[in-house]
Amino acid sequence: MAKAKVNTFFSIGEHIVYPIQGVGEIKAVEKRIFKDQEVYYYEIYFETPDMTVMVPVNNAESIGMRKIVSEKEALAALELIGQDYVPVAADWKARYQLNLELLKKGSINDIAVVVRALYDRSKLKELPILERKLYDSAMKLLIDEISFSLKKTKSESEALIFERLEIEKKHLSEK
Repeated sequence: MAKAKVNTFFSIGEHIVYPIQGVGEIKAVEKRIFKDQEVYYYEIYFETPDMTVMVPVNNAESIGMRKIVSEKEALAALELIGQDYVPVAADWKARYQLNLELLKKGSINDIAVVVRALYDRSKLKELPILERKLYDSAMKLLIDEISFSLKKTKSESEALIFERLEIEKKHLSEK
């Protein structure tokens, strides 16, 4: 478990987005032996749920690990939440699978689409347990990334998100 000096895309101390898990901090880059080969790993700490994961440096991009979006991209995702959209008219299992795939892709816009769709759906009818968990997870991911990107507290970011969701809801009820 030697600390390593290797060229990597992410830096120690940098906050990153790991699909499904959320925002974590690169704590170290370590070299370990795996199947008789030296492999470099990012050690990533997630404050919630107080967990550390090891991700092979060479696999980081393929699993969707990415940098926190810019302020401009975060604001665009907030705008996306407030736009009109056509709800997916599928049964909940198909919706769940579609939304899960979007979360796995991990872009902030995909996360925003999931939050918007499930929020709207939850206002019409109570979400099934798995969809509710997916909504909670997507909301946490969006709040975390917006917080880091816009340099706001989590509660300020959550308020911004709900403000945009309510604008969408109010706009729909006026039609």
